[in-house]
Amino acid sequence: MASDEVNQVKESSVPKNAFLFEVAWEVCNQVGGIYTVIRSKVPSVISKWGKDNYCLIGPYFADQAEAQFDPATDYSSPIGKAVLKLQERGFDIHYGQWIVSGRPNVVLFNPYSVYDMLHDIKHFLWSDYHISLPGGDELLDKVAAFGYQVKEFFKYICMSEFYCENIIAHFHEWMAGVPIPGIRKDNLNIKVVFTTHATLLGRYLAMNDPGFYEHLPFYNWEVEAQKFNVKPIAEIERASAHGSHIFTTVSEITAKECTYLLGRTPDLILPNGLNIVRFEALHQIQNQHVKIKEHIHDFVMGHFFQSYPFDLDNTLYFFTSGRYEFQNKGFDLTLEALARLNYKMQVAGIDTTVVMFFVTRQPFYTINPEVLQAKAQIEDVWRVCEEIKEQVGKRLYTNITSAEGHFEFPDLAKMVDDYLRLKLRRNIQSWKTKKLPKVITHTLKDDTNDEILNFLRTAHLVNNRHDKVKIVYHPDFITTSNPLFRMDYNTFVRGCHLGIFPSKYEPWGYTPLECLASGLPSITSEVAGFGDYVVNNIPGHDEKGMYIINRKNRDFNDIAEDLANMMFKFVQMNRRERISLRYKCEEASLHFDWSNLGKYYDEAYRQVVER
Repeated sequence: MASDEVNQVKESSVPKNAFLFEVAWEVCNQVGGIYTVIRSKVPSVISKWGKDNYCLIGPYFADQAEAQFDPATDYSSPIGKAVLKLQERGFDIHYGQWIVSGRPNVVLFNPYSVYDMLHDIKHFLWSDYHISLPGGDELLDKVAAFGYQVKEFFKYICMSEFYCENIIAHFHEWMAGVPIPGIRKDNLNIKVVFTTHATLLGRYLAMNDPGFYEHLPFYNWEVEAQKFNVKPIAEIERASAHGSHIFTTVSEITAKECTYLLGRTPDLILPNGLNIVRFEALHQIQNQHVKIKEHIHDFVMGHFFQSYPFDLDNTLYFFTSGRYEFQNKGFDLTLEALARLNYKMQVAGIDTTVVMFFVTRQPFYTINPEVLQAKAQIEDVWRVCEEIKEQVGKRLYTNITSAEGHFEFPDLAKMVDDYLRLKLRRNIQSWKTKKLPKVITHTLKDDTNDEILNFLRTAHLVNNRHDKVKIVYHPDFITTSNPLFRMDYNTFVRGCHLGIFPSKYEPWGYTPLECLASGLPSITSEVAGFGDYVVNNIPGHDEKGMYIINRKNRDFNDIAEDLANMMFKFVQMNRRERISLRYKCEEASLHFDWSNLGKYYDEAYRQVVER
C-alpha cells in the first residue's frame, strides 16, 4: 500500500454487530516494542468499541501477571463462560483485567498447562500446515502450546451463541500467529487480521548483508531461513500471513520485506502510535525538561567531576537506545559520527560539552564498583554541604537579628565548625581522582569482544579532559530502581536534548517517536519505518525536530559525515532555539496519537468484515 494511499484512509466507524479480540504474546507480558503498541492503544480502542466489545488475549506467566493482571470475580459474560468451559477441560486460563489505562478485559492462557499435549500439537502443525517445530526449544514450545489453547478458545466461541455476528481476531506477530491456520482449516466464523511488526528472517539478513534492501528480490526465503536456523519461525510467519483475511504491517519498508520473504504483499499499513499526554501549557514542557535535567546533572557530576569539571550550563545530553544490534540500530554509524563531531567541536573551539549516553542491554556481572563508589562519595559530599548550609543558615539568621546599630555582612566562613570543614575536605579528597572517567558503567561479561567498547578504544574516545564529546555506555535498562539514575526511561528521555537513531534496519522504531512525545528532537533514517513515514507524510519535518538521514545506496563515510554535521549544527543552536524546537516537537507529536493513527486499524477491521 503506497504512502499516498495511507493518507487517503479516513476515519472509519466500528463495524456493526462486531466484537474485537486482539491476540499478542506481549499482553500482560513485557518483552519488547509490541507491548508498547498494545498497551498505549488500549484507551483509544475502548473509546470506540467500549469495554464490552473488546478483549485482549495473551499468555499467562505468574511473575508478569502478578503486577499487571487483576482476576475477575464475575464470569457471567460470554467470555467468562467460555473461560469456565475450557477450565473444565483442564486448561489453566485466567480471566480479568489488564492493569493499564482503560482496564481492558483480558484472557490469559498458561502454556505449561497443555505441555502433556505438545507432541500431538506439533504433529498436527506439521501434518496439516507443514510447520516443523524442533524439540527442546523453550520459546517455540510455549508459543505452540499457547496457540493451541487460543484456537480451542475461538472454536468454543464459535460453537456458543455469541452475541456478536462479526467476531474479529487481530493477531500481532508470529508468536501469536499459530492459531490462524487452524482457524481457517476448521472454517471458524472468525475474521482474521494478522500484523507482522518485523520479519525475523529480515532482521537476520539485514544484520549480515550490507545490501539487504537491494538484494530483497533475490533471496530464497527457505534457504536463508535454514542458514540462520530460524526456519520454524519463518514457516509460522508465512502461514499466518497467508492464512489471514487481512494481512498488515507497520511500514512501507517492512511491506517490501513481506512481499519477498513471506510471499504476500500486505493489504494495509498500520503505523504505530502512542497515547500522547499533552501539557496544558507549553512552558510545562521546558519546566519538566529543566527539572529532570538536574537529576541527570547529579549523575554526570558524580561520574565525571571526580576527574575534571566542565560547565553543566553549557552541556548537552545526547542518547541512543534499543536492542543491541551494532549495525542494524546504527550504533556503528553513531560512534563514527561522534568521533567526527568531537574533532569538529575542538577545531571550531566550541565551549559546549556533549555527553552521549548509549543505553542498550548487554550481559554484565554488576555495576562497576568504581562507578558506584564515585556515586556514593559525591552523595557524601552533598550531605556535608547540606549540614554546612543548615548550620550557616541558623547562625546567619541569629547574627542578623541580634545585630545592633550599623549592620555589616558577617564572614560566613567563620560560621562553619572545624569538624565540618575537616569532614568536607576529607570527603572531597577521597572522591577526587586522576583517572579518566569510565566510558562504561558496568562490568561486562564479554568486555573484550564488545563492539561499542572496541570502537571507543580504537578511536581513543575515552573521556579525555580535552574531549568535547564524553561517552557513558550503560548496558542495562534505566529504571527507578537503578542506583545510578533513579528515574524511569521516559523520564530520562525528557531530560535529554537529542535522540540519535540512524538505524540501518528498523521496521518501525518507537525510540524517535518516544522522543517526539517528550518534546525532544531526534535523528533517524529513511530506511526505518518511522523515518520513512515522516518523509512521506510530514512536510517540513526538520523544522519540527524530526531529522532524517539518508542511508540508501550511500557510502558509510559519507553518511557518517552527514550525521556528524547534523549534530554539529544542533550543538551550535542557542538555548532559545532549542526551547522553540522542543515546543514544535510536542505539537508535532499529536499527529502520532492513537486518536489519529487508530483510523488505519479501523479501516482494517472494516475491510475484514466486508471480506
